Amino acid sequence: LIVDEAYLDFGQGENLSMSPLVHQYSRLVVLHTLSKAFGLAGARLGTAIAHPDIIRLMNNLKAPYNINSITSKIACQALSDLKPVQSTINLLLEQRESLAKALLALPYVEKVYPSDANFLLVKFKPANRAKLLYKTLADAGVVVRFRGDQMHCSGCLRITVGTKTDNDALLSKLNQIAPNIMLTSNDNILEDYI
Repeated sequence: LIVDEAYLDFGQGENLSMSPLVHQYSRLVVLHTLSKAFGLAGARLGTAIAHPDIIRLMNNLKAPYNINSITSKIACQALSDLKPVQSTINLLLEQRESLAKALLALPYVEKVYPSDANFLLVKFKPANRAKLLYKTLADAGVVVRFRGDQMHCSGCLRITVGTKTDNDALLSKLNQIAPNIMLTSNDNILEDYI
């Protein structure tokens, strides 16, 4: 069993990690990454926590020297002082809450799902116009992800939580664009997107 804890740092509470259970379950592997909270996606570096037999097998399969010296140095620097990372996480958690409230106040937002990640899953109404909203936002330079074709996500966009400035810019563009798409009774605008 593999548990991916990429977003663990954005959860609220204590003892969220499954990693202590590797002592109890010899086939459990828990993955962590420096991509999310540490902002080091380009480093492509993470850890696997597992029973020693599993780790031994993984070490036997990997290429020698599979972590280059630059990545190793960056990772060591990032892990040597966790205060900046924790500060970033705290700011993101505040912004996540603020952004969720602001989005919920919009007349074309049906729901903002609870999140323990650095993004929000937002259900727009009417659902059949979410893809057009996504494409129009993208054309305006606002990057969100369309999730409406995923199971149980009809009408949903995934919105990454940014800084206050980023979130304000998103909300501004959304308020410029969305009313013309989501609040109109003209279904002809959907012809290319249904």
